[in-house]
Amino acid sequence: MLNDHLDWSGVRQVCRIVRTTERKGKTSTEVHYAITSVGRDRADAERLMGWWRGHWKIENQVHWVRDETFGEDRSRVRSGAAPQVLAGVRNLVMNWLRSHGTENITKALRENAWNPQRLFATLGKPNN
Repeated sequence: MLNDHLDWSGVRQVCRIVRTTERKGKTSTEVHYAITSVGRDRADAERLMGWWRGHWKIENQVHWVRDETFGEDRSRVRSGAAPQVLAGVRNLVMNWLRSHGTENITKALRENAWNPQRLFATLGKPNN
């Protein structure tokens, strides 16, 4: 039983994921581990992998974009409701761009910054 070996009373499964990637001609192997309170009767290896991928999809499509593209972690705004309001605005922008078929948020922000008339036209506002 796993509980005999781990200091977590609710553990039901341990997962090991080995990922091999190649970047710029260099191959690297990463090993990741996860523990869960969900038993095999509710989640087999395939389902656990789906959950794992779903987690990283959110991380890559939302949190990474907010942190890196929008500089959320570098923001000096930390008091009152302003941090939540700005997070909401960032989410609004990401969702709006994605609803218009944008795959690269950074590129879209750059293009709209250089050509605000196009942005206003897309928004349906006159550009005078």
